[in-house]
Amino acid sequence: MRRDVFQAIADPTRREIINLIAHNTLNLNAIAENFDVSRPAISQHIKVLTECGLVEITQQGRDRYCNIQFQKLAEVSKWVEQYRTFWTSKLDALETHLLKDAKSK
Repeated sequence: MRRDVFQAIADPTRREIINLIAHNTLNLNAIAENFDVSRPAISQHIKVLTECGLVEITQQGRDRYCNIQFQKLAEVSKWVEQYRTFWTSKLDALETHLLKDAKSK
């Protein structure tokens, strides 16, 4: 199955994993300790993040460490920006209309 970055960020647990490893490279056990779900469930979330290209796993001895790949989040930022621009212009037009209407009363 083809996965994309939007599938990765759709789940709140995966978003929290992204937040955790955005600040520190962590091994899988350190990530799992932050959640009230099973270690295999966290591994599944990590797998989705890896398939989407948001996480890269590196092996150091017996431990596997997760590193965030921020460049993939640029895809989300670009998509959101188009709607921010659209809604900003719409809300600015509404504000202008309301101010004009309030002055005419």
